[in-house]
Amino acid sequence: MIVEAEERAPYDRPPLSKQLLSGAWELGDARLPVDVDALEVDWERGCRATGLDLGDRRLALADGRSIAFDGLVIATGAAPRHLPGSGGLAGVHVLRTLDDCLAIKADLDAAPGRVVVVGAGFIGSEVAATCRQQGHEVTVVEALPVPMERILGTDLGSLTADLHRDHGVRVRLGVGVEALEGGDRVERVRLADGSVVDADVVVVGIGVTPSTGWLEGSGLAVDNGVVCDETCLAAPGVVAAGDIARWPNARFGEVMRVEHWENALEQGAAAARRLLAGDGPGERFEPVPWFWSDQYDRKIQLAGRSGPDDLVRVVHGSVDERRFVALFGRGGRVVGVLGVNRPRHVMQWRARITESISWEAGLALAAEEA
Repeated sequence: MIVEAEERAPYDRPPLSKQLLSGAWELGDARLPVDVDALEVDWERGCRATGLDLGDRRLALADGRSIAFDGLVIATGAAPRHLPGSGGLAGVHVLRTLDDCLAIKADLDAAPGRVVVVGAGFIGSEVAATCRQQGHEVTVVEALPVPMERILGTDLGSLTADLHRDHGVRVRLGVGVEALEGGDRVERVRLADGSVVDADVVVVGIGVTPSTGWLEGSGLAVDNGVVCDETCLAAPGVVAAGDIARWPNARFGEVMRVEHWENALEQGAAAARRLLAGDGPGERFEPVPWFWSDQYDRKIQLAGRSGPDDLVRVVHGSVDERRFVALFGRGGRVVGVLGVNRPRHVMQWRARITESISWEAGLALAAEEA
């Protein structure tokens, strides 16, 4: 049985900030290429889980029912953060679901206007790029002095801001949002430095929070997600996968929670295998995480676990040309790779990170391939 809060058939999320938002795709294009009927499962659509009793092995639902289970996969994902005081103000959006995408698109289609994107992470950046390519006047507001500095460091983190500027987007860095102003509909964004940005549409992309509230009192360990062991097991007969799962990845010596599409795909399969293993030991889930972001005519890909204090070396191409490969090193190993319009290289280096290639060996190999 699949319990799903949304009424819609399963769909792909990456196109929400790109092809669907721009109108290049129709709704049907985003449906998952899966014959749902062939799965032979019972669907409970439009039904939200509200509680879990591990002792009685029952799942409570919002409509008052409870369901007994032998095995449980928790994959309730995460919910977007909202700006304080933004509730009830028309024209203010977050982007997580297909309905969110359609609501933003409806506002954008009403008339070309002024769009303010709060947050310069990958979701915010993709929305900004899509809106700009549709002819809207776009301003990106980011509280950090450098976008994604905690992941990419100062120099490479500046790349996304520069990419937006190349396409006529106004970028405000190092300043937060003080308030959203207007009557029934948003009209202005007041920033913490006292300045004001006029806005017809505001899209907030300031991160997400794991959807764990319904697990309060369940007996599961919850700490920035559902805490699992290295095999995705959260309790006997209970596994977690995707944005909500937090587990120790032995490959990087780190307890991590990964909010990317590819990880949800791989971890879902790993969690299912662990559940089917029963009392067996199970396999450790230790991927090299990776994700991609399409912005304008650039494909940005990041694999591994990069950080602001890592060694960084551009080994192919040029940052100025917006087409390059950069390696991240830590503890004598290559731990990450960032590529812009270099998909083949990123996949090659992801495989090498899986093999724990050393920093020196990685630089030598890159020099040979240059």
